[in-house]
Amino acid sequence: MAAGGELLGSFLVCFAIYTAYVFGTPLYGTNLAFIAIATGVAYGVVTLVFSAFSKVQLNPAVTLAAVLGSRTRPLDGLLYVVAQLIGALAAGALFRGLLPLSQTLTSKLWLAFAVNGFDKGSVSATALNGAGAHFGIMIAIVVELVASLIIVAMFMRGTDDEDGSTQRYAAGMGLAYGLGAAITFPVSGAALNPARATGIAVFAQGQGLGAEPLGQLWVFWVAPVLAAAIVSLVVVGREIVSGGRIETESHDDGEDVKVYDSEDPQAYAGMVAGVDDQYDAQGYEAQRNGAEMSSGEQMDAEVEQQQSQTKSDANEGVETH
Repeated sequence: MAAGGELLGSFLVCFAIYTAYVFGTPLYGTNLAFIAIATGVAYGVVTLVFSAFSKVQLNPAVTLAAVLGSRTRPLDGLLYVVAQLIGALAAGALFRGLLPLSQTLTSKLWLAFAVNGFDKGSVSATALNGAGAHFGIMIAIVVELVASLIIVAMFMRGTDDEDGSTQRYAAGMGLAYGLGAAITFPVSGAALNPARATGIAVFAQGQGLGAEPLGQLWVFWVAPVLAAAIVSLVVVGREIVSGGRIETESHDDGEDVKVYDSEDPQAYAGMVAGVDDQYDAQGYEAQRNGAEMSSGEQMDAEVEQQQSQTKSDANEGVETH
């Protein structure tokens, strides 16, 4: 069920972004506010709609962070990534097939605003060439890395908030993606998501663009994956410092259950969170009751020892008299 949600959600997000970027930009001019709002709304709405299935990820980098942070089982994570890629490729194929083409309005003119690239593949290449400048590979990596750090950190924060509502989580992800689009669109076309970049790159290959999309695609995988690793390392380090350890166990019903091993109940309460990453409340309650019973038995033993000592002292007093 969750993998199906990832597939359909990825399809809807990618198709919405391809359509907004390609039809909106050439017809009405590049508007960064429109790009940021369209991106944020697409991710926010889809996250809200599909939140009944799980904490919607829609992004291989986010899924990797969830796996490294023990919020998603590795096998489920692999299925999610495959589903995300299939959804993005389906969106790219459908979008490419719907483009209105003519002798003067070629696919190259449309696709230039949907693909992700740097240098000659950047959406700003034409404007920068007149000034003798370009957005090279380093700046593309940096802006995609920074934007991905924001997105992955927002996801980890949202799934770590026990009291957080679904609406708040969806809004947070929408804001993160919107900000990421504003940072990266002028440089790289706002990939932010390896699946989104792959879905259109496959169908834009060989269309006469300034640079072949598949040749530059690796940048839009490396930067988000690196961001996921960095955020996960910080989260795991925080958990170690707090004195606890989080593990994900699989139950018979297929649900991921987060089990927290800590001597500090407050640390436990602060770490458990998530929709598809739940903790076994009954098990923890049983452990707590067991601890209380052990304390009660210890107290009874101390009282019995005191009574025995008092009785012994009284007997000694009688013998003395």
